[in-house]
Amino acid sequence: MIYKKSLIKWSLILLIYCSATILFSLESFAQQDKVIQEFNYDDSRKFDYIFYEALNSKAQGKYDEAIDLFLHCYSLDSTNANVLIELGTFYNVLQEKDKAHDYYKKAVSYDKTNYYYNMMLAGLSKELGLKQEVVDIYEGLIKLYPDKPELLFETANAYADNGELDKAVNLLDELEKSVGVSESLALNKFRLYSMLDNKEKAFEEIQQIIAKNPDDIRYLILMGDLYMDDNQIEKALSYYNQAKLIDPDYPALILSFVNYYEKTNDRDSAQSEIQKAITSPSMDVDTKIQLLTRYLGILQQNKQDIKQTNPLFQSLFEQHPHNTQLNLIYGNVLYLQGDKEGAIDQFEIFVKGNPENPAGYEQIIRAALPEEDLDKVKEVTTEALKHLPREPQFYYYLGAVNFQQKNFKEALRVFELGLDSANFNNPILESDFYGQIGDLNYFLDNKQTAFDSYEKALKLNPQNIPVLNNYSYYLSLEKKNLDKAEQMSGITVKLEPLNPTYLDTYGWILFEQGSFLMAKIYIEKAIEYSKEPSADVYEHYGDVLYMNGEQEEALVQWKKARELGGDSRELKRKIRRGKL
Repeated sequence: MIYKKSLIKWSLILLIYCSATILFSLESFAQQDKVIQEFNYDDSRKFDYIFYEALNSKAQGKYDEAIDLFLHCYSLDSTNANVLIELGTFYNVLQEKDKAHDYYKKAVSYDKTNYYYNMMLAGLSKELGLKQEVVDIYEGLIKLYPDKPELLFETANAYADNGELDKAVNLLDELEKSVGVSESLALNKFRLYSMLDNKEKAFEEIQQIIAKNPDDIRYLILMGDLYMDDNQIEKALSYYNQAKLIDPDYPALILSFVNYYEKTNDRDSAQSEIQKAITSPSMDVDTKIQLLTRYLGILQQNKQDIKQTNPLFQSLFEQHPHNTQLNLIYGNVLYLQGDKEGAIDQFEIFVKGNPENPAGYEQIIRAALPEEDLDKVKEVTTEALKHLPREPQFYYYLGAVNFQQKNFKEALRVFELGLDSANFNNPILESDFYGQIGDLNYFLDNKQTAFDSYEKALKLNPQNIPVLNNYSYYLSLEKKNLDKAEQMSGITVKLEPLNPTYLDTYGWILFEQGSFLMAKIYIEKAIEYSKEPSADVYEHYGDVLYMNGEQEEALVQWKKARELGGDSRELKRKIRRGKL
C-alpha cells in the first residue's frame, strides 16, 4: 500500500560530503568576507588562509560555509588542483557527475603525475562509461608508476571493458609473472578466455590454482561449478568427487551436489544431500539455514514444488527449537505455498521472540492484506508501534486501514502522529503521508488545510501521481485554479496514459474549463480503459454529452450512474428533468 581503499583522503571527503546537504548561504559569504577583510595579505597568503579555513569548516560539518570558501579559492586560483579536487568531489556527491568530471579532469591537467587524482578521474570516468578515457588514464599511470602492479590489474579490466580482450589477457600474464599465480588473476583470465570462446585456456587457468593448492577444497568445487555452468556434467562430477575425498560435509560441496542432482533430474538424491546436511550434528545452524535457503532458491528457479522442504524445516525445529529465524523463513515458505494462516502463525512466533524487529510485523501485514483482514492489520500495526515508534510504515498501514474503514478522524490522527514521531529517510514516503492527510482533510471539509497538505506532498515528491490527481480533481470540484488543476492532471495522464481514473479527472477539468469536445474524448477513453466504470464516471460522461448537444444519450449515461449507486440529489434532478 506504500508508494511506497588506497585513496583514504578522498574516501573520507566523500563520507563527509555525503553526510549533509550542502547549501550556499548568505551567512557563509559574510564570514568569508570577514576572513578577507581581517587578512590583508597578498593573494597567495590570502588563498592559503581561505583554503585551510574551508578544510576546517568541512571538518566541523559546516558544509555550506566550506563550499563557499572553496569556490572563493577557485576564483583566486582556478589552476589549484587541490581546490579542483575538492569541488569535484562535492559535485560528485550531489550526483552532478559531468560537472564533477570536469573538475577532476582540470585537476589532473594541472597536476599530471598525481597518482590519487588520476585514480579518482579514472573511477568517475568508468562510472560515466568513458571507456577509452579510462584506458588512456591507466596507460599513463603505468608509465609514471611502473612499480605498482595493481595498475596492471586495473588496466587489464579497463581493456576488457573497452572490448580489447587480448590486450587484457596479455597484461594479466605480465602481472602473473611478477606476483605469481593467484585466485583473482586466474578467475579474471578464465572470464576473459571464456569471452574469447577459448574454453580450453579458460579451464587451464583454474587448473593452475588447483595444482598450486591441491588440498584446497574450494578450488575443486569451483572447477566443478564452472564445468556445471558449461554443461560439462561428467567433468563437474569428477571434481566434486575429488572434493568429497577431502571433506564430504563441506557445505558448499553439498550444495554443488544438490545442484548436480537437480540438473540430472535426480531429485531424491538432491533432497537426501540436504537432509544429510541438516541432520548432521557437526554443522552449525546458520550454515544449515544458508543451505536450506539456497536449496529453496534452486527449487524455485527450477519451478519445483517447495513443499518438499517442509520436513527439513521440521527437522531443524526439533534440533533448534529456540531459533526464531527459522520461523521467519518457514513462514515465507508457507506463504509461497498458499498457507497464509500457517505463515502468520510462524511470523507471530518470530515477533514474540523479536518484538523490536520490524520484519515479523511486516510479513504478517503482507499475508493479511490480500485477504482484506483489516482488523488483523490494525492489531499488528498497533502492537508494532508500541515497540517501534520510529518506523513510519506502521503508521501508514494503521492510518490506511482506518481510512478504508471510514474512521477519518482517527486516520488523520495516526498520519499526523507518524509525521511527528517517525524517522523519514525517504521523501517519497513522507510525501505519501502528506497526501493522505490532504485527502482526509478534504473529506472532513477542511479544504484549505487539504490543499496546503497537497502542496507539502508535491514539494517532497513533485511526481506523486495520486496527489496530483486528487489535488487537481478537488480543485475542479471547487472551481478554483483550473489552469493549475489542468497542468497537474496533465502530468498524470502523460505518466499513465491508460489509467481511467486519471483520464476521467483530466476530462472533467477540461469540462469545467469549457473544452467540452476534448472533455468527451478523455472521458470516453476513461470508460474504454476501465473494467468497471464508476457511477461518477458515467455521470461525468452524461454531463459532457449534454454540453456537446447529445441530450438523449446524456440521460442514458445518468441512468447508468444511478444503477451503479449514484444517489446524489443533483443526479436525481438531472434524470428527472432530462437536462443540466
